[in-house]
Amino acid sequence: MASRQPFVLRLLFVLALFSPLNTRSRAAKLPFYPEDVLPLLPRQLSWPILNALRRPLDLLPAFVGATSPSNGSLAWKGACFYDNIAWLEFHNNTGSEFGGGTLHIKVSKAHSWTCMDIYVFATPYCVTWDYYFLSREHTFEFKEWEGKAELEYVKSRGVSIFLMQAGMLGTLQALWDVFPLFSNTGWEEKSNIGFLKKHMGASFEQCPQPWVTNISIDDIHSGDFLAISKIRGRWGGFETLEKWVSGAYAGHTAVCLKDFAGKLWVGESGHDNEQGEDVIAVLPWDKWWEFELNKDDSNPHIALLPLHPDMRAKFNEAASWEYAQRMNGKPYGCFCYDSMEPNATSLCCKHVE
Repeated sequence: MASRQPFVLRLLFVLALFSPLNTRSRAAKLPFYPEDVLPLLPRQLSWPILNALRRPLDLLPAFVGATSPSNGSLAWKGACFYDNIAWLEFHNNTGSEFGGGTLHIKVSKAHSWTCMDIYVFATPYCVTWDYYFLSREHTFEFKEWEGKAELEYVKSRGVSIFLMQAGMLGTLQALWDVFPLFSNTGWEEKSNIGFLKKHMGASFEQCPQPWVTNISIDDIHSGDFLAISKIRGRWGGFETLEKWVSGAYAGHTAVCLKDFAGKLWVGESGHDNEQGEDVIAVLPWDKWWEFELNKDDSNPHIALLPLHPDMRAKFNEAASWEYAQRMNGKPYGCFCYDSMEPNATSLCCKHVE
């Protein structure tokens, strides 16, 4: 252990020498950037620093713009390369009905020799990514558009470009926190609980058995609320991130509704239909409850929260049922709305539709 100390001290001295805070290092391009070489340090030294610099939030990409043949080129400053230009050209190299496109990205003026930029390219029909290490023009191929709808979308709105602002190492460091949330194992359950405790201050206490309560349909009324928390499987990881971002303790919700004949139904969004699409669905209570008890591998925690008697007296059962029938089967996604003030929903919907 003692033999490592002189090396560490020398390396820290070099980091300080080439630090952006050092006026001598600002005039020239850095041979490396301090954060780029932190993982090369002994784990006991590098990981506390990386953990302080990086958060799971670094996984969120930043929208830099959209490019299409009709709007010309797009320019921006990246995390590694400070001068970037992108433009899109249509082609039909495959001879398909709708053709494809080539996205050109020219990157230059890197802040160091060891950095790189990671990008996500998206349309409503496709999400993909690439990374760039060398200062030159790069190309990314969209061999074929999914159909006429995607072609028309790209013509009018272009391909959206998102930058992973933390760079390669920062993104990998953030992934270290996030990857276990999707492992679909007992380890994943502990990781989800640990993540929420660490980043949200949430605590989960194991309830005494029995863990499943038999509910009488007669005790459930229209408007009663179902709060659902999943901590395992694909949805478990996503819900953990949703809880962290929103501050909520439930990642999924549903509402109970009775039809004109008194039959109990459950209205929920994000239901997988037979085509594998996420849709808004109105399901019979028996079918929904059977799935949650015996087939849902996400280990759901479900709480039934009845409406307050005063609110139940105001609840319009007929209007709610009619609205649920109109929405049944429609795609589940981002519903935009106008507001007097900027809000997260409007910002999101501008780039994801």
